[in-house]
Amino acid sequence: MVMRGLIAGALAALLATTFAACAVEPAAAPVPEATASPAAGSSTSPSASPSATPTPTPSAKPKPEPKPEPKPSPTSGPRLFGKGDSGDDVRDLQARLKQIGWFNAGVTGFYGNVTTEAVSGFQGKRGIAVTGFVDQTTLDRLHAMTREPTEAELIDAPPPVPAGKLDPRCLTGRVMCIDKSTSVLRWVVGGTVQTSVEVRFGSQELPTREGQFSVFAKSRDHVSSIYKTPMPFAMFFSGGQAVHYSPDFAANGYNGASHGCVNVRDYAAITSLYDQVNIGDGVVIYWS
Repeated sequence: MVMRGLIAGALAALLATTFAACAVEPAAAPVPEATASPAAGSSTSPSASPSATPTPTPSAKPKPEPKPEPKPSPTSGPRLFGKGDSGDDVRDLQARLKQIGWFNAGVTGFYGNVTTEAVSGFQGKRGIAVTGFVDQTTLDRLHAMTREPTEAELIDAPPPVPAGKLDPRCLTGRVMCIDKSTSVLRWVVGGTVQTSVEVRFGSQELPTREGQFSVFAKSRDHVSSIYKTPMPFAMFFSGGQAVHYSPDFAANGYNGASHGCVNVRDYAAITSLYDQVNIGDGVVIYWS
């Protein structure tokens, strides 16, 4: 009986142990971390996740360039002489301006509009206060650029008349013998030259006629009916062409031209010549 009891107890303990083992669930095997599978047809390389696009920072406005400081305007000194004045100082001024091409009129010693304009141009070109009158700065600068005027320059004496060969047609009688090659008119009586003066002629469009003519009319205070310009001491030799005084020639020299006439710029000479020439006297215009 005792043996049976022992066997029965052992059997009961074994059964209890077996059922206890089945009742406990086995520990779950570790699941590998899931990896996203690439979509079909896509690249096998994983796509980088897009990074956020930075918001553009507005560029800074350029700073305006500083404006240059304005240069101070030149100031003039006290007036030494100017418009309305006359005398040796003005004559010297005009002669010096003429040396450097700032004055193309006659040296008269009178400070008028032409001199004022010349001084203003000289001042502006050299950064001197443009006043039109002469101050010490203007005078010093002008003297530094020029030489002492000669006596001939101060009295505006015409240059020596160049020599030229007289045309054979001028050797007899009383003839105004006019040489285009030297721009000289010679008043010739009996083959001897009495007077020589500078002259200028017409332009290419309105040339002075060449040939042998005679004076057919004279008009002391003539005014052109075509051009409405004065022709003092006119001595007509061919149509409307005449030998006469020209204030433009006196002021501007050979920079201009006539409308076909023979211009004389020496007022005293043309006055004297007009009184000597008679109707019928000869006129010969030629190239020597």
